[in-house]
Amino acid sequence: MTADQIATIRSTWNLMGATTDAVAPQFYDRLFEYDASLRALFPAGDMSLQAEKLGQTLAVVVKSLDDLSRLLPAVQALGARHNGYGVTAAHYDVVGRALLDTFANVLGEHFTPAAREAWTTAYVTLATVMQEAARDSQH
Repeated sequence: MTADQIATIRSTWNLMGATTDAVAPQFYDRLFEYDASLRALFPAGDMSLQAEKLGQTLAVVVKSLDDLSRLLPAVQALGARHNGYGVTAAHYDVVGRALLDTFANVLGEHFTPAAREAWTTAYVTLATVMQEAARDSQH
């Protein structure tokens, strides 16, 4: 990731500041709209804990983008855990689309093509690490 991409991610994340509580519920609504079968991967009941975890994870990612080597062990562990939940490679595409579409909705005109590109790069980078860790955990 470039310094400009990291700055763009951080500035758009800061713009979402007051609305970050709305990001996770919108994300999960979109995710289940795009692929209703994914609902089965989540425990029945209140999604507020899952939403809180998503918000915390995104905050850590945004904070750590300029030192990915420090973040990678946690991302690898997350990928291995997701493998155990039944997450497949195809799910990562749906998650990425739901996440980016949620950011576009929340940010409106502030979700510029450069912002979409920066967030896409970050997501693809981390999702790739997670998928590789998931494959490695199967062996």
